[in-house]
Amino acid sequence: MTASADRAAQRGLAEKLGVEPGAVVQVLGVSDADDVDRALLDDVAARAGTELIVGDDSDDVVDVVLLWWREGDGDLVDALVDSLTNLGDSGVVWLLTPKAGRDGHVEPSDIDEAAPTAGLSSTRSTSAAPEWSGTRLVSPRAQRSKPRR
Repeated sequence: MTASADRAAQRGLAEKLGVEPGAVVQVLGVSDADDVDRALLDDVAARAGTELIVGDDSDDVVDVVLLWWREGDGDLVDALVDSLTNLGDSGVVWLLTPKAGRDGHVEPSDIDEAAPTAGLSSTRSTSAAPEWSGTRLVSPRAQRSKPRR
């Protein structure tokens, strides 16, 4: 294995999601501690080096929202809109859903339909954890409003 391949193999889950050191991360959709991937949350907290904001009882502006969502949790559009409440202008929402074949799996077409209605666009999907898929969602305005030099 090459040195770069070895580094990529060691890359943590949080780094894979683009969580940077110092990032402020909000976690939504945690109904039960066993209903999420604890290793992913631990890795995100370690990489960010900040305490995770769990729930929506904060006024802090956040860089990343981790929204855990399962089929049957309610209206996905409403949840996505709510996830934007504390999100900074260049922030990212990671929609974390059970992988295909798992209880609570959400069809990609449902995400593709809900995201634009909530004012978001999907930029990529990844395997976020052994049981969870992640879809990266951003505001189209944030993509266009990058600082000009």
